[in-house]
Amino acid sequence: MHNEIIKKLKNKNIAILGFGKEGKSTYNFIRRYLKEQQLTILDQNDILKNNEELKADKNLTIITGKSYLNNLEQYDIIIKAPGIALLNIDTKPFINKITSQLELILEINKKNIIGITGTKGKSTTSSLIYNTIKDQNKNVFLLGNIGNPILDYIEQFNEQSILVIEMSSHQLEYIKTSPHIGIILNLYQDHLDHTGTLEKYHNDKMHIINYQEKNDIAIYDGQNQYLKKLIGGQKSKLYNFKVDEKADIYTIKNQIYYNNEIIYDGNQERKLIGDHNLKNIMVTLLVCKLLNLDIKKATITINKFKPLEHRLEKVGTYNDITYFNDTIATIPEATINGINGLKKVDTLIFGGMDRNINYQEFIEFLDKSNISNLIGLPETGHTICNILKNKKSKKNIYLVKTIDEAIDIADQKTQKKHICLLSPAASSYNQFKNFEEKGTYYKNTIKNKYKTDR
Repeated sequence: MHNEIIKKLKNKNIAILGFGKEGKSTYNFIRRYLKEQQLTILDQNDILKNNEELKADKNLTIITGKSYLNNLEQYDIIIKAPGIALLNIDTKPFINKITSQLELILEINKKNIIGITGTKGKSTTSSLIYNTIKDQNKNVFLLGNIGNPILDYIEQFNEQSILVIEMSSHQLEYIKTSPHIGIILNLYQDHLDHTGTLEKYHNDKMHIINYQEKNDIAIYDGQNQYLKKLIGGQKSKLYNFKVDEKADIYTIKNQIYYNNEIIYDGNQERKLIGDHNLKNIMVTLLVCKLLNLDIKKATITINKFKPLEHRLEKVGTYNDITYFNDTIATIPEATINGINGLKKVDTLIFGGMDRNINYQEFIEFLDKSNISNLIGLPETGHTICNILKNKKSKKNIYLVKTIDEAIDIADQKTQKKHICLLSPAASSYNQFKNFEEKGTYYKNTIKNKYKTDR
């Protein structure tokens, strides 16, 4: 399979655009097979520092600094990493030259690919689908935005391999081939800093099904307001899932129905709590049905599946307060889902980088909620807290600068036998490298505090 990609790349003037994790993976893949081919790496940062491998590569040109995006039209192929935004650049002269690891594998093996996207729930659903397939002794790989670059594993694939690929909007932006099974879990406001407009962000997501053929399969949330406007005109077979309303697969009172028969009891004990996770389970079971997998075995896998790190993750119970970490919740809808799923949240720590998301419904939700204590972090947390103060909200409202301050207040103010939840409803880039770093800092600070103070 890798030979087909190498054949496409051989003797071409190639630029690797972006040298993060995926860019490094692309470079290593090409160099495994095309050691003498001229390559160019384009990155804003100084990537040569402490990188002896790159320094020793005599067939490599490196362009860094502010002008690294100049003259992209000179290359035959531009293998773009997901994190590189071309927001204010005229891409028309070279748009047909842009490809990616995702596009390269889709062009040669789309029939075996299950693609999952959505504003929220991608990693959980991708992992859940992967585990249900793996537990039924299938040859399956979990790849893509989950943190596993496709070209790192390509030599291990065979004709029967099933590739479960988490696909971000950044990865989908320029593709012209859709996977055989394309799943859109939901669409909300997000990533406007990368795309510029909500319309473009949603259109990028839709690439996961918009290039499908009649034998392909599209799965989507039939109740999502944004998706309902964008579904229509696709060539593929469409399956939708709904809550409390009949559809191709649906729930009534937490029971999941397929072909009007109960295939899963959502009231049984499961580690994935909340209605949003019941949707993820619905999608997983639908994929199992389409792949003719054993539903009883799938149910066992689903019920033992633990939440991924930073996703409604229980940190522990200290001083009779249970702390949860949900830093993956970078939009209001995800934070609301977490609060509704946990039910006994008495203190919410929230806030992060302002990306021009509309928080009006979130503010109204917080004001009407049963949460007693709202602790706002910069920047959005301060903005929302001040709006609630001006509304004369009856909540206990605190503006803090750091997570350390927030935890100290939570320890003093949270009602015993209740929950303190960190769920930002915003990205973490204003104070942390990413949501993982923020969540890890939160967890470590809690554990160190109670280890010291108690």
